[in-house]
Amino acid sequence: MEIAMSKIHTEDEVSSLVNLASGIWHEYYVSILSNEQIDYMVDKFQSKTAMTDQIQNQGYEYYFMNAHGKNVGYISIKQEEGRLFLSKFYIQKEHRGKGYASQAMEFLVGLCKQRGLGLIWLTVNRYNDDTIAVYSKKGFKAVRTQVADIGNGYVMDDFVMEKEIQLA
Repeated sequence: MEIAMSKIHTEDEVSSLVNLASGIWHEYYVSILSNEQIDYMVDKFQSKTAMTDQIQNQGYEYYFMNAHGKNVGYISIKQEEGRLFLSKFYIQKEHRGKGYASQAMEFLVGLCKQRGLGLIWLTVNRYNDDTIAVYSKKGFKAVRTQVADIGNGYVMDDFVMEKEIQLA
């Protein structure tokens, strides 16, 4: 099944994204983070206010992954000098393992080639073994660790991973 990637522009689309994000975060992260930290992070990074600000003022782009006319996941990116920051990459549980992540990654590589960006980088929780394995399979390499204080007594303990993009 082909997925369609559609850029999020409208307030209604952001509202749909908020619901999708909250559901995925609460389903996925319970094995890694406390419910309190998940709630805090969703409110801080994935609320309507936060995502609207990211889109309007911080240069982030959000895209839905759509399959069978339904939004099954989303990505968030930010173009930087010569590289692309992959901020968010999430797929609903019932839609994982269907090749959608591979298709979304092809979309990202295509965007990099169009924009002349030679690298995609991301952060991933150091204890998120399944996701680290997926990114490794897609050609990402861990280049360093990073601990970021996100407030309220919480930190993000991450690997920074990079994937080089061949532009020629």
